[in-house]
Amino acid sequence: MASTHGPADTPEQRPTLTHRQRTAPAPESDTAVAPATRDDPERKPPYLDLDRLEARARALLPADVFGYYAGGAETETTLAEAADAWQEWRLRPRVLRGIAAAQLGTTLLGSEVATPIGVAPWAYQGMAHPDGERATAAGAAAAGALMTVSTSANSSLEDVAASAPAAPSWFQLYRLHSPGHTDDLARRAGDAGYRALVLTVDLPLLGRRRRDLASDFVLPAGLRLANHPLVTDEQPRLQAMETPTWTFDEIGRFADVSGLPVVVKGVLRGDDATSCVEAGASAVWVSTHGGRQVDPAVSSAYALPEVVESVGDEVEVYADGGIRHGSDVLVALALGARAVFLGRPTVWGLATGGADGVASVITGLSAELAHTMVLCGLPDVATVPRDTVVRAR
Repeated sequence: MASTHGPADTPEQRPTLTHRQRTAPAPESDTAVAPATRDDPERKPPYLDLDRLEARARALLPADVFGYYAGGAETETTLAEAADAWQEWRLRPRVLRGIAAAQLGTTLLGSEVATPIGVAPWAYQGMAHPDGERATAAGAAAAGALMTVSTSANSSLEDVAASAPAAPSWFQLYRLHSPGHTDDLARRAGDAGYRALVLTVDLPLLGRRRRDLASDFVLPAGLRLANHPLVTDEQPRLQAMETPTWTFDEIGRFADVSGLPVVVKGVLRGDDATSCVEAGASAVWVSTHGGRQVDPAVSSAYALPEVVESVGDEVEVYADGGIRHGSDVLVALALGARAVFLGRPTVWGLATGGADGVASVITGLSAELAHTMVLCGLPDVATVPRDTVVRAR
């Protein structure tokens, strides 16, 4: 049985997708309008129903494609615990602070963004929507958010960058190919105007994803693997991995090759975070790879405080995994993250509404964050004190 369970596998091909999401409308009913005010009490507060959005995406996508996006590794314990882990923290609101609005704008490695909620890298977006990564880039740009583009994109890294040239974006690098091709991708990212290089380091080999095994998941025929070397043009397949295992030495080397600051993604331990910084990392990204690698693994919500404590103020720290509410974002900021990144929620937004769907997810979650910050007496995402949260008893 030849299956594709992630970016490092060699895909068989199946018929080209012709599913309903190609003409699906934007998810207007899942993200409502601006919050109510004393001057206009009839206006609805912002509302983002991600469960409903996921159900809509499930109805639109082929079952095996939905399973590829939604599934995790092994027993999916890491996946199941991710969202609940953020809910195990409790907010400690401040009162009488005179706060009527919250400032969401911040900087990520010096790039200005309108929200601390960005788009995590995810592969094969052409399976979710015909415009794939270009639509995601447009949606992220419309929301003022930073997008991270995957090595396993269906559009070339240059095409994605050109689709939203004024918006900041990062390029994520896998250990997938020969050293020469991997280095070439890093150079191209620097030349194309990406602001940082994100090394995904939690994939020395692929996690065992049972949903994909059960469905015998394979990539659709004709799906372009734009950043991969092709064996033939008629039936594109990924080449076998030839790259030696990465070490901490790769951080500085890729910084030199690309000319970009390096973000190390997939760190769940404080000692590893310290070693990354010592090796030249400009930022550390706490991530379980969406629960698709080690299982069961510590949730990002639990790993984040240790990582932040280990690196102090030396570098920026980011987090992903299970972020589903504005309050989750606020918890992450209080625990020391400078920003969070969304994976599956933006998948469902793209599948149901293209660029507008992606923008709706980011703006809806950002509105939730701003609303919760005002309720907690917090004016600015850049200055969220650690004592804003406490572990639930």
